[in-house]
Amino acid sequence: MASSEITLEAVPSIGDVSAEDWDACANPGGRCKGAGNGTSSVLPGGSLDLSNPGYNPFVSHAFLSAVEKSGSATIRTGWGPRHLVAKLNGRVAGVVPCYLKSHSQGEYVFDRGWADAYERAGGRYYPKLQVSVPFTPATGPRLLVRDGVDRERIMDALASGLIALCGVSKASSVHVTFAREAEWKLLAQHGFLQRTDQQFHWRNEGFASFDDFLSTLNSRHRKSIKRERRDALAPGITIHWLTGKDITEDAWDAFFDFYMETGSRKWGRPYLTREFFSLIGETMSEDVLLVMARRNDRWIAGAINFIGSDTLFGRNWGAVEHHPFLHFEVCYYQAIDFAIKRGLGHVEAGAQGEHKIARGYLPRTTHSAHFIADPGLRRAIDDYLKRERAYVAEAGRELAELGPFRKGADETP
Repeated sequence: MASSEITLEAVPSIGDVSAEDWDACANPGGRCKGAGNGTSSVLPGGSLDLSNPGYNPFVSHAFLSAVEKSGSATIRTGWGPRHLVAKLNGRVAGVVPCYLKSHSQGEYVFDRGWADAYERAGGRYYPKLQVSVPFTPATGPRLLVRDGVDRERIMDALASGLIALCGVSKASSVHVTFAREAEWKLLAQHGFLQRTDQQFHWRNEGFASFDDFLSTLNSRHRKSIKRERRDALAPGITIHWLTGKDITEDAWDAFFDFYMETGSRKWGRPYLTREFFSLIGETMSEDVLLVMARRNDRWIAGAINFIGSDTLFGRNWGAVEHHPFLHFEVCYYQAIDFAIKRGLGHVEAGAQGEHKIARGYLPRTTHSAHFIADPGLRRAIDDYLKRERAYVAEAGRELAELGPFRKGADETP
């Protein structure tokens, strides 16, 4: 019997794929309320496990539609959607969130040095293709395949389709960032170069409470965290968890002020528009946790988190009043508390930040894959990445040794 035909096309808007078809590929198990009964967004071990991960809010149609409809990720902002769609006998079988980019902003995997070197040599680095969730340094699936089809065959078709799209788009390269390790290995088989980096994640070892977690730390770090949590709330600050219908437009207004204040200081122009937050409030508020700080009857600080099947993803933070340790309380300790209460296995606290280690967040390798069309540039980057991977691995081992957990059984909790 002849093999069923796979066709590929690139569409200029997430709206060109129905939410039903997209989410059947992105999250075949459906939406999870974050009850801790799924699987982590990051797969342990080194096997080529191409099975579907648990629910990931960032690859949902609702999230990706919000970044487009809000004007946050559009051609005007340098994020031109080119989502790849694979159809099997006319039915959507796989999709890839992909953008034709005219810059390297909002990605968190830095290739500006590659761009500068190539352009000094007379090449043209932009446009490039970016396979990612815009402005979101969180590991998740990138080659999205629905249940009931030959997953490996569809994934191979999507990987080959990205290379073909690179040529058709006259792009210099394809960059698949914050991919699952299994996808990273699969893409390497298609000629993508392998890159690694480091983030800091917290792992739930079956803790019943925050104090239960504290009991696993050495005495110095345990006392330090208790002091930080106490001092953060000393000026009469209260902490509130808002999710679902509790997130009002007034709360979004306050949080957007925090986001703009931090974003303007850090990178000049924040990426997400105010409309983006209203849209996710309408379509996926059950997947959102706002941790908000209040003093003298007004919101003064907050952090937005997204809830996966087994992972709480910390994203943006901001404040209009700055108090010692409030950032640690709102972003890290409250996230741990929430994960424990929901039975979630992990907290991903975003990009960078070695200061997270002392607070129980340990180094975790992240993965990206890069197809470089020009053979000369490809050879140079390949050589660089071999050395960079070795450095990242060694740095991870050294940083893990700095963890706050008790090393000896004889140390009293």
